Amino acid sequence: MYRFSYAEVQEDAAGEARARERHEFDRAIDLLQRAAACGPRSPEAVEAVRVLQQLWGFFIQDLADPNNDLAEQLRADLISIGIWVIKESDRVISERSHSFTDLIDVNKTIRDGLQ
Repeated sequence: MYRFSYAEVQEDAAGEARARERHEFDRAIDLLQRAAACGPRSPEAVEAVRVLQQLWGFFIQDLADPNNDLAEQLRADLISIGIWVIKESDRVISERSHSFTDLIDVNKTIRDGLQ
């Protein structure tokens, strides 16, 4: 029988959570890239924005929780990024902005920071 310390179990759980988060960012980025090829009024764009806004809505809610273990300033910075992502995706879908590039780049950067 294996015996694991509580810290090891917590570390494994956190690692699995980060892997799931990276997977969801990969999915959103893939959808954004498809949307960029099809244009802001395409069904692909609508789906990409829906998924992206749900993803960031989840993260913002989690980051706003006082029980979140991340440093307060990091949480605030990530919430600000999330709000920007949601607003920018609204701008793209309403054709007030015509490029998915910034959204793709920002989400890649956040994804790459998940360890």
